[in-house]
Amino acid sequence: MKATEMKKGATVKIDGKLYIIVDFEHVKLGKGGAIYQTKLKGLLDGLIQNARIRSEDSIEEADLDKRKFSYLYSEPGGHILMDLETYDQITLDDDAFGDGKKYLKPNTELLVSMYQEKPVMITLPNSVDLTVVETPPEIKGATATGQRKQATVDTGAVISVPAFIKVGDVIRIDTRTGEYVTRA
Repeated sequence: MKATEMKKGATVKIDGKLYIIVDFEHVKLGKGGAIYQTKLKGLLDGLIQNARIRSEDSIEEADLDKRKFSYLYSEPGGHILMDLETYDQITLDDDAFGDGKKYLKPNTELLVSMYQEKPVMITLPNSVDLTVVETPPEIKGATATGQRKQATVDTGAVISVPAFIKVGDVIRIDTRTGEYVTRA
């Protein structure tokens, strides 16, 4: 694809490495032609890198095979996922999920992007519903002041929630930001 056709979130192959385009900006230099100042994230190592790509250059777009998987369970060696079409199981380590592992419940559907039959990127659902297992008691009169408190959910994640949330409540959490959204 031409550099002018770049989009955020697209996967590209540069110098034999896979990257996802995090951000880019069209910059017009004084004498020379225009360039794209591009922020790339390596899919295999997770490193952020800046690159300058000339407007007339072509970059190789990487085709990722996106498949639906279901999270089954975790064990010391990693997390077990099952392909929802073929029922094949794969094991992924903690690094593949990053912070997302604290939102994993059995039977959660995930989107796994594969490159040459190897998983390179995992996309969690935008929100998950989790049960509060531990939180301080409700503070009287806290609803008017909008106070927040910490709550531990059934996956072990600690989330900042409004003061009216109590043990046993099911809450919706945005997996992209890790923030409380609403009661479910």
